[in-house]
Amino acid sequence: MPNYLPVSAALAALVVSPVVVAQSDAPNAQADSQSTLNPVVVTAALAPRTANESLSSVTVLDKATLRRQDPVSITDLFRGQPGVDVSTNGSFGKNSSVYIRGTGSGQNVLLIDGIRLRSATSGGAAWSYLDPRMFERAEIVRGPRGSLYGADAIGGVVQLFTPQTSEEGPQPRFSIGGGSFDTQRVSAGISGREGGTRYSFAGSHFTTDGQPVRRDGEDKGYDNTSALARVSHTFENGAEVGALALRARGNNEYDGGENDFVQQVAGIYGELPITSDWHSRLTLSESRDESDDFASFGDSVFNTKISTARWENTFTAGSHELIAGAEYSEDKIDSTIEYDETSRSNKAVFTQALLDFSPLTLQASLRFDDNEAYGDEVTGSLAAGYALDNNHTLRASYGTAFNAPTYNQLYYPGFGNPDLESETSETVEAGVRGQYAQWFWDAALYQTDIDNLIAGQGVQSNVPSSRIRGVELASGVEINDWTLAAALTYTDPENRLTGNRLQNRATQSVRLDIDRELDKWSLGGSWVAQNHRYRDAQNQDRLSGYGLVNLRAGWQFAPLWSARLTLENVLDQDYVTTRSFDGADYLNAGRAGFLSVHFGQ
Repeated sequence: MPNYLPVSAALAALVVSPVVVAQSDAPNAQADSQSTLNPVVVTAALAPRTANESLSSVTVLDKATLRRQDPVSITDLFRGQPGVDVSTNGSFGKNSSVYIRGTGSGQNVLLIDGIRLRSATSGGAAWSYLDPRMFERAEIVRGPRGSLYGADAIGGVVQLFTPQTSEEGPQPRFSIGGGSFDTQRVSAGISGREGGTRYSFAGSHFTTDGQPVRRDGEDKGYDNTSALARVSHTFENGAEVGALALRARGNNEYDGGENDFVQQVAGIYGELPITSDWHSRLTLSESRDESDDFASFGDSVFNTKISTARWENTFTAGSHELIAGAEYSEDKIDSTIEYDETSRSNKAVFTQALLDFSPLTLQASLRFDDNEAYGDEVTGSLAAGYALDNNHTLRASYGTAFNAPTYNQLYYPGFGNPDLESETSETVEAGVRGQYAQWFWDAALYQTDIDNLIAGQGVQSNVPSSRIRGVELASGVEINDWTLAAALTYTDPENRLTGNRLQNRATQSVRLDIDRELDKWSLGGSWVAQNHRYRDAQNQDRLSGYGLVNLRAGWQFAPLWSARLTLENVLDQDYVTTRSFDGADYLNAGRAGFLSVHFGQ
């Protein structure tokens, strides 16, 4: 892995050089840049706040970013983002893990339009089965959010948003494409608004022959068919009702077998303005993670259903807000594996105060969870921000979180340990953000202490004490048809008992995205590099670092029509982020090209 010192200098030069020019741009260009470089986020505080007001370390990947990069997998967007690491068992639908600030997939929360998606058996979300063309925005919030979202939100929260529009009339869209490994993609949708009713319907299909995931192995294919329906209506008195359904199903061939899968979220909600200062919202939702596995060692079924009822109340007093609510959820599993327990319920109450004493702002939250399987947990957080001037904001925060053992960790035959304790964490963070008309920079320093971290390649056990320290630097620039984003991450995840690095984590990463608009053409590229990681807790099984270069081009050849070409892993890097239990490398795809044609906004 190259020395990052010259990389840091290069990033600093990229950030600083546009400053003088940025101050002289036209006011309307400044307004457009402000909305993308200082976007409104809702995940960090359960209420809309701009990035510099959120008092959090946040990354927003907007609609334009998703369109420019046109990724094959949703995890391609996250790889190398500030504080984010991705590990995969190969490409195209193969098992993927998303690490946030050194915490694994089971220690982070994934939301789709506010509905949580995860597997109760494995604990993490099946990221690889989510088609990126079903979404138009992603928010990555780094740091504990247990006091807002309950169990597992130790490292952070990722929320994906499905398309919606406020424009009158139907807005159709369509795309078709294909490329390497006999890959084919097609998607279509329509969204719009008619009076107080907004709607969005979409469908997509992806299929590929894939590539070998082991050296000298056979190609491992993947197909995915996804459908989305979203409708809402706002009444004259401000009340709103809505419904959402997103479903993906398909087949994935993996090392040692294949599986038929289903990923689904569905929900209905109603929001009512009780008074001008009190809004109440009730959401009923369900998520499903289902897999029928056909493996060389036998067939199995793993079906998870999570049902949730969440009630939120928002009270406004001038520039201050108070959010209070309650939540009930129930996990159920249906499996050919005989687990000692097949369901557990959780009841919770939570509250959060958002206080604005400009230039000082405060956020405080508290949550109580009562789970029939692992007992009571209390989590809380406190954050303070101080605006030094119109462009610079200091922030500091403290938060606690916990992660409950999964069914696999507790009960899976030959693997589970019913005596496992819940993980608990404490995190302190300090940061500063510079926000300007056409660029921003953000720096964060944090430490997370985790007690009873659940780990092990065989029988699961609790690591008494772990510590994760880190530094994150991020910047973005929009100027003269140039769009640049840079991220630099250093993470130190340590097992305090042995002094070894926690397994499967890289400690250094850098990402640079550069795009340029040229009339009807656009050109861009991304560079992602990471250093080595260890597959084992003893730090003997080392996986080398890597550097990836991806290129892209777009051409708007007619009104509403465009073509896009993406070249992935242009240097044809042979890179590995994890290995199988028998020590074989899980290979990621080499050089690949994809071409697509699009119609619509």
